[in-house]
Amino acid sequence: MDGPAIEMRGLGHSYNGSPVLHNIDLTIERGEVFGFLGHNGAGKTTTVNILTTLITPTHGTALVNGYDVITDRRRVNAHIGYLPSEVRMYPHMTARENLTFFAELSGVESPNRAVAETLEYLDCSELADLRVGSFSTGMRQRIGIAQAIVHRPSVLFLDEPTAGLDPAGIRQLRRTILDLNADLGMTVFMNTHQLSEVSKVCTTIGVLNHGELIYKDSMEATMRRFPDEMSLEDIYVRMGGVPA
Repeated sequence: MDGPAIEMRGLGHSYNGSPVLHNIDLTIERGEVFGFLGHNGAGKTTTVNILTTLITPTHGTALVNGYDVITDRRRVNAHIGYLPSEVRMYPHMTARENLTFFAELSGVESPNRAVAETLEYLDCSELADLRVGSFSTGMRQRIGIAQAIVHRPSVLFLDEPTAGLDPAGIRQLRRTILDLNADLGMTVFMNTHQLSEVSKVCTTIGVLNHGELIYKDSMEATMRRFPDEMSLEDIYVRMGGVPA
């Protein structure tokens, strides 16, 4: 499929008449790992909710794999995976049962095989027959990622994926993102506050400040642009990526 993985033009959204996104113009090419930075309330999750068809934008357009998030929702959903900040699964069911249920809903051929292959790929087959209700945050997230990719999407959305993880869990997540991008060619769109992780996994970053996109460039170009800064935190503040 030709064209960018994600394209937004004049995208905006309001809640009860109060704008939270202001005419976002943003293109993310296929194969990028894109880090979307911003303070709490900047509009990052609203953007992801629009791109994953959970809410409808107030104005503007957004395309995922060339499909409109308003008029082609079913096709968008067939091409994306989504890991929300709070992973939601049926706690009384095992990991395998949760994943099989989702795979069947997604129309995956041979769902049992797809689930087994996904668990093996993520190195968490030992969790397959355990009830999700007994899982730690890290275990839930691993199965959440499995759920997000069991149908092999081309675009993966991660909303604050490091929330609640310990350092070992963060390192494991980092490896998973890099592997999904390298092995399966997935484009990754990641909302995050963990600036240190952005420098390790992202090829491109964008900064959202009070609903406005104030910066977008490659990670390499960003580090060249701010050679005098000691850390990404300093770069982030200098670009205005903090609440006023």
